[in-house]
Amino acid sequence: MSTKVSDHLLQRLREWGVDRVFAYAGDGINGLLAAWGRADDNPRFIQSRHEEMSAFEAVGYAKFSGRVGVCAATSGPGAIHLLNGLYDAKLDHVPVVAIVGQTNRSAMGGSYQQEVDLLSLFKDVASDFCEMVTVPEQLPNVLDRAMRTAYARRTVTALIIPADVQELDYTPPQHAFKMVPSSLGVAPYAPVPADTEITRAAELINEGERVAVLVGQGARGARAEVERLADVLGAGVAKALLGKDALPDDLPYVTGAIGLLGTRASYELMRDCDTLVVVGSSFPYTQFLPEFGQARAVQIDIDPFMVGLRYPFEINLVGDARETLARLLPQLKPKSHGDWRAGIEKNTARWWEVMERRAAVSADPVNPEYVFHALDPLLPENVMLTADSGSAANWYARHLRIRGTMRGSLSGTLATMGAGVPYAIGAKFAHPDRPAIALVGDGAMQMNGMAELITAAKYHKEWQDPRLVVAVLNNQDLNQVTWEMRAMEGAPQFLPSQALPDVPYADFARSIGLDGVRVEEPDGVVAAWQRALAADRPFVIDFRTDPAVPPIPPHATLDQIEAAAAAVLKGDSDRAAVVRQGLKAKLQDMLPGGHKRRGHGEGDGA
Repeated sequence: MSTKVSDHLLQRLREWGVDRVFAYAGDGINGLLAAWGRADDNPRFIQSRHEEMSAFEAVGYAKFSGRVGVCAATSGPGAIHLLNGLYDAKLDHVPVVAIVGQTNRSAMGGSYQQEVDLLSLFKDVASDFCEMVTVPEQLPNVLDRAMRTAYARRTVTALIIPADVQELDYTPPQHAFKMVPSSLGVAPYAPVPADTEITRAAELINEGERVAVLVGQGARGARAEVERLADVLGAGVAKALLGKDALPDDLPYVTGAIGLLGTRASYELMRDCDTLVVVGSSFPYTQFLPEFGQARAVQIDIDPFMVGLRYPFEINLVGDARETLARLLPQLKPKSHGDWRAGIEKNTARWWEVMERRAAVSADPVNPEYVFHALDPLLPENVMLTADSGSAANWYARHLRIRGTMRGSLSGTLATMGAGVPYAIGAKFAHPDRPAIALVGDGAMQMNGMAELITAAKYHKEWQDPRLVVAVLNNQDLNQVTWEMRAMEGAPQFLPSQALPDVPYADFARSIGLDGVRVEEPDGVVAAWQRALAADRPFVIDFRTDPAVPPIPPHATLDQIEAAAAAVLKGDSDRAAVVRQGLKAKLQDMLPGGHKRRGHGEGDGA
């Protein structure tokens, strides 16, 4: 039997080390599906419930494995469905390759069924490399460049393969004019800045007295070097949300997340420093960085297109974080661990005390902060955490302390809803021997999380460790947007847009062969976590949480909190009456020590 283009495509993927493709079937890739049958499902075809979920699962796989995630879809609607997940990968700098079908070449331009101009459609999301294969000899070069570009630039690339091309006999490129031969692989590399630039950076940092470090996901491979940097400089380290697992939270000088979802300790670190070193982060919110002119700053990033953003850096070092820090550290002068470092550690310890108090505030029926705070000491040492966009991301950022080999991620830059459950499934295929926990709101769960439970049910028996826990914050409210309306617009909850139906999530899980429990009282929280983490299959916990617990920004003043309370008081519906009951007192309880702050620099801060 002759080798078809589709056969060679799968063979080439295997040669690149691709072991799984997250995909959904359709007639635009029928030739590829037939080849999968001939290849004994190698690489493995992982079937999602929706092409967007295939893309998200590829992103989760790539984030937790460090390898390229590959997804595939049919022409027309299937290709369109991939886009949101692919944009998530692009904006978070994750290597993903999309393989999509297209109508036969003979039908192109004829307004044929499911004909979409895919080159134009993917032009932005796969801007670094997007090509259509029109003859067999083109295939190896196009696929190799897609893989190599995804790895090298940590981005999305795309191959478009018309249905009739998939079924052509494969012939390789010849040693001839206008043929493009190709080869496999890309060797690991670690670029470093020029020695003169490293020396300049060292001189700038040595002149500072109060050094702050901000790390992102680009610092994940430089944990030891960042710890040494903080020790030498007596610095504190804040973490962008995508870099939450770049450094352990049990180090006393690690102030935790920064930004709207961040900690007061990180806010104070940036407010008071005179020198800033940013490693592997493109954290976007300038207002949470030092005031302009307050701090001298150095940035280290592997991507030359991402340096010089967000802050007026004096020196932009383009290079691998680990290798650059290894060259920078010998030129740094040790600083004493004096009042600056002691203050950082005091502020950080105080923040965790505040978190404990906030988790203990009574709520109706369950405080969502307590749900996360109770999970923190129960986290398995090798857990993989995913959080969905919404208020769940706040509590993930603030209450869960990364330790040891724990990993965690979410949709950082796109901040799309619906990534939490498919991320966790992708993580399980990356590391089937490790437990995973997805932390999601009821909006995201209803959007697509419930359907992807079916994917978990389909595959969980293959995982060495079957534990995949999905925790749903069931508050019957699109809670993050509700609070944004109150805080930013001074408007009460607009029920037609915000109210969600109460769904029995645990019952649904049990109906498809998984397990679950509904928790409606605080006393049941710890037991539910313990039961889920001991389960022999994926487990859903339906936590009935209080929508009146606000995600207070770390720099919020009592004036701003009272304004949000006043917005709730404008409501005249029965639901608004329930929400506003005791709200102002509850918010004041969440401030440490009862301080009534009026300005950013006063009091302890929540």
